[in-house]
Amino acid sequence: MRPALLHHVRRMSDDDLPAYVYDLPGLREHVRAIRAALPERVELLYAAKANSDPRLLQALSGQVDGFEVASGGELRHIHGLFPDTPIAFGGPGKTPAELVQALTAGVHRLHIESAHELRLLTTVLGDRKGADILLRVNLPVVLGPVALAMGGQPSPFGLDPEQLDRCLALVASDRRIRLRGVHVHLASGLEAAAQLALAGEVLAWAADWADTRGLDLTEVNIGGGMGVDYARPQHRFDWPAFGAGLREALTSRPGLTLRIEPGRSLTAYCGWYVTQVLDVKRSHGQAFAVLRGGTHHLRTPAAKQHDQPFEVIPDGSWSQPWERPEARDEPVTLVGQLCTPKDVLARQVTVQRLRVGDRIAFAMAGAYAWNISHHQFLMHPHPAFHHVDDMGTSVLSPPAHQTS
Repeated sequence: MRPALLHHVRRMSDDDLPAYVYDLPGLREHVRAIRAALPERVELLYAAKANSDPRLLQALSGQVDGFEVASGGELRHIHGLFPDTPIAFGGPGKTPAELVQALTAGVHRLHIESAHELRLLTTVLGDRKGADILLRVNLPVVLGPVALAMGGQPSPFGLDPEQLDRCLALVASDRRIRLRGVHVHLASGLEAAAQLALAGEVLAWAADWADTRGLDLTEVNIGGGMGVDYARPQHRFDWPAFGAGLREALTSRPGLTLRIEPGRSLTAYCGWYVTQVLDVKRSHGQAFAVLRGGTHHLRTPAAKQHDQPFEVIPDGSWSQPWERPEARDEPVTLVGQLCTPKDVLARQVTVQRLRVGDRIAFAMAGAYAWNISHHQFLMHPHPAFHHVDDMGTSVLSPPAHQTS
């Protein structure tokens, strides 16, 4: 944790906890470095599903080329904040109302998931000027071990290659629909070398497919999925190597725009979930630390089945007349306040010293954290939200703004 953040956390009162603390200068610096690593003709969109906090989005808005949304709610949220910023609308199961909403908002690109969705689009276009689309394709490639597989196998996402000709016929029959390219997001959790290899396969297939059908292919979107390793919080996806590889891949493809849509790998590192130890107890020879809050605030470790990395922030104050409960030089399981054994944030992690009243700062809580959590379970209070900016100021925000 940066000194400015640590100073802020130490000054927070117990009544402020639990709280999300967002490092906005760190986020800007991280995304600037990513942007600098990417070559020309590579556009960077942020996947809003990772974290739609308005202050984070404001920090990103000057660094990214646009935003990717996957629901009418996200579209309304992003378009309301940034009405002039390009938006790509993806995801399966778009309703007719959402397609109308996208057309009314003037989204930059619609990612079409099926022939049926394309037909729905033709029924709601009316006398509008038209729609710019990418066809999402599920290529039959061997992915190997990945965190999440969206393609390369039977999947609800995208079209099989043999289904594309039907869509081309629909596009040819309706001049209001403009096919700009393809969207091929197949997997998440890849390191740079694997991501580049997959991008190479996608680009080669796309070029061959377009050539055999006489299409002028101008755009390929390879999605996101850049690896984030919660077991190694200091490790980062190798953006310079990834950018260099994309630069080489694009040299033989003049006129092609490549688009990426990372989410987790942009904002995960800027967020901290800070809480307090309420109890330290032992059960059948194992130590447990019970914390304020839990997975109803930070669902990431439960969703991904990992130990959320954390730092202990000691608090020397103790006013009770009995001995302060603690764990020393032993493995401790960190749990929340929920009445379920699944409310585990980190399991059997060795600590030097952990006492009731100490604070715990869980790192890498800036993506798929609060926004995917089951907020209402047991009706515990929501966390506070602190946005620490360059001047050391903080804005305390209600959680309601996180829901679109």
